[in-house]
Amino acid sequence: MKCSYYDANACRSCTQLPVPYAEQLLGKQAIAERALAAFAPASWLAPCASREQGFRNKAKMAIGGSCEAPTLGLLDPAGAGIDLMHCALYPDSMRAAFAPIRQALIAARVPPYQLDTRRGEGKYVLLTEAPGSGELLLRFVLRSREAIERIARQIPALQLALPMLRVVSVNLLPEHKAVTEGEREIVLTTIDHINCQLNDVRFRLTPRAFLQTHSAGAAALYAQAREWIGLHSPARVWDLYCGVGGFAMHAAASGRKVVGVESASEAIDAARASHPAIDWVCADAVDWACAQTAVPDCVIVNPPRRGIGPRLAAWLDQSKAPLLLYSSCNIDSLARDLQALPHYRIDAARLFDLFAHTTHFETLVLLQRRSD
Repeated sequence: MKCSYYDANACRSCTQLPVPYAEQLLGKQAIAERALAAFAPASWLAPCASREQGFRNKAKMAIGGSCEAPTLGLLDPAGAGIDLMHCALYPDSMRAAFAPIRQALIAARVPPYQLDTRRGEGKYVLLTEAPGSGELLLRFVLRSREAIERIARQIPALQLALPMLRVVSVNLLPEHKAVTEGEREIVLTTIDHINCQLNDVRFRLTPRAFLQTHSAGAAALYAQAREWIGLHSPARVWDLYCGVGGFAMHAAASGRKVVGVESASEAIDAARASHPAIDWVCADAVDWACAQTAVPDCVIVNPPRRGIGPRLAAWLDQSKAPLLLYSSCNIDSLARDLQALPHYRIDAARLFDLFAHTTHFETLVLLQRRSD
């Protein structure tokens, strides 16, 4: 992929961009196989490749520049804005949205947040395009409530320019720290969710709920999990760290009891509205699982980068659950957790390249409990 931002040294987020994509994928596969070699996977399926551009469904754009001329993209080490509105990682439909969003910031007179003085309001623009429907969810991350009413007055113009825009919200991040969003979300539209579809599964996405940033890759990931689960026909399935329920919804089948566990109440509310037949639980995944006495036939875990950790790994290892699916975005924490699961063996593994042009990737492993 050719990128003028990379060539101009304006953005180096895609660290592997100079490497031909086929070599990128081979390199990632080699890293994954080395990391899991000690666990001797019975088989590695062919890696799931990515398109080279236009594959992201979510944009995280730092607001820089000035009130009259804001930039959407990155901040350089000095805090100056670098505009990335034409980044090729986003599909045309998302890139077309950045100019109206920028115009809304200008019309609403939102001063960009200044890292050195800790003054200003606008920190980030977060834009998500729903897979399947193309609906847009737009979030403005602000330091305070100061500009909310002015932003709200721009919504009619935004919706006129962007017919697929369904949700506009403000996220409040008053602290000066290296995070993208805060705990408080204020939805400014009457609609509070966008409608998504991956494979044959329809679901809702709300502003703070997690969705894989690569729609095609996520669809392949969930389809693979469904296929592996189908081979074993478990009667009871747990999806821990379920988010909006992608794995749980793909695991659902007639006569099968599925439980999804997630600590974010907003995600659980959206999942419950999407698929009420599943038993959705709002709780810490580790605390909830370790408090259970009944053991399911299959456990799915999709933890954050830090992995499931020693407590959950110990519980799973002694649980006697016959089947375990582990989806990981960090091969190192996956390998560390597998060390704590000696009663399981890897039957199959597959790499999903959800983060093309970087060193990151997703790995899905199917583990069965050892008979000895």
